[in-house]
Amino acid sequence: MEEKIKHLLDYCLGMVHKEDGKTLYMKYLNEIQSITPQELVLVQYEQLKMGLSPKELLSVVDKLINVFYKALSNYPWEKPERESFLGDMMAENAGLLLLLEGFKPKIKTHDLIDLLPELRKLVEGSKEYNAHLLKIENILFPMMEKKSERYDGLKIMWSLHDELRALWKTLDEMLGDAGRGAPEGYEEAALSTEIGRFYFLLYGLVQKQELILFPAAAQLLDGEAFRSMRLQSLEYAFSYIDTPTIEGEVMVHEVPHFSAGKQSDAVEMLKFATGHMDFEQLGLLLDHLPVDMTLVDEFDKVAFFSRPKDRIFPRSVAVIGRDVRNCHPPESVHVVEDILKAFKEGTKSEASFWIQMRGMFIHIQYFALRNTNGEYRGTLEVSQEISGLRALEGQRRLLEW
Repeated sequence: MEEKIKHLLDYCLGMVHKEDGKTLYMKYLNEIQSITPQELVLVQYEQLKMGLSPKELLSVVDKLINVFYKALSNYPWEKPERESFLGDMMAENAGLLLLLEGFKPKIKTHDLIDLLPELRKLVEGSKEYNAHLLKIENILFPMMEKKSERYDGLKIMWSLHDELRALWKTLDEMLGDAGRGAPEGYEEAALSTEIGRFYFLLYGLVQKQELILFPAAAQLLDGEAFRSMRLQSLEYAFSYIDTPTIEGEVMVHEVPHFSAGKQSDAVEMLKFATGHMDFEQLGLLLDHLPVDMTLVDEFDKVAFFSRPKDRIFPRSVAVIGRDVRNCHPPESVHVVEDILKAFKEGTKSEASFWIQMRGMFIHIQYFALRNTNGEYRGTLEVSQEISGLRALEGQRRLLEW
């Protein structure tokens, strides 16, 4: 590790351990004044390798960014063209800031209880930003991780994403139903605190992306990678901007999910003990099952995912080859580790969960894949929205379209 990184690491660790900030600042002034986005990402990665948790690092991350702000804001990087992946991401950020800025004057001049209907609209409008976060988690992060393991440190940002999602739920409870007055147990002081957190989190996410994440990505990835990411992004919703149209490019959902091998002019058939099918039929079969499927190989890398019509959890081709641990928020990685360990040791072969979100009841199952010799070959994740199944009663014995 080069000397500058060691010094920056010592400074950040000192802040985590609550050493005297002024003394640390003066000791490492030269490194602080010249830090780059890439170096900050590397320092965060080194701290994670040392065993610090994302939660511990988040406790000081905003203080660090304040200290590093001048160097990061002056970092010379080539801003993206508007019609590009990062251009779309920055336009989404601009749309979010416009939403937030538009409501700021009202908060400063009115009591919150008089603003409840408009606050509900603000919070609902901000949830559109979740599509932006999903593109970062499922497209940008894995593309950067493939280039270098040091970008595994970006999972700290994912923790912030989940913190915001939890805050959205809290605000929904505090604001009550639209069209009604103050909810039962309404406390203006508590709501004021949470609205302050709401603004702080959202502004902070934009700042961290545009001071650290996007400049680091611009230096790390080439034009082909950004073209691929923009194509992948078309499978997601967009926040505060129209869905881009890319002329002359094949849309991601039109790219075949399989390649049909040939024997002379005949389609190669896949033969199983219970029958046969060709490659096209296999691809169609997997994508028409009413479940999300993701295959993780025996090396814990994402190897395949299906694309049903209504996928529950978003996936992008950028995740192929990604360590499955990096496909989950840091706070839930221990569950993934426990499942993989039990499957590999042979003590368990299945794990089931069920959750409720966005009006859906989702059943999630994990299956250990073992061959006829009992050798572990991977894990299959299957997710299904079953609220319709749970509501079934009686019988339907006649055809009803």
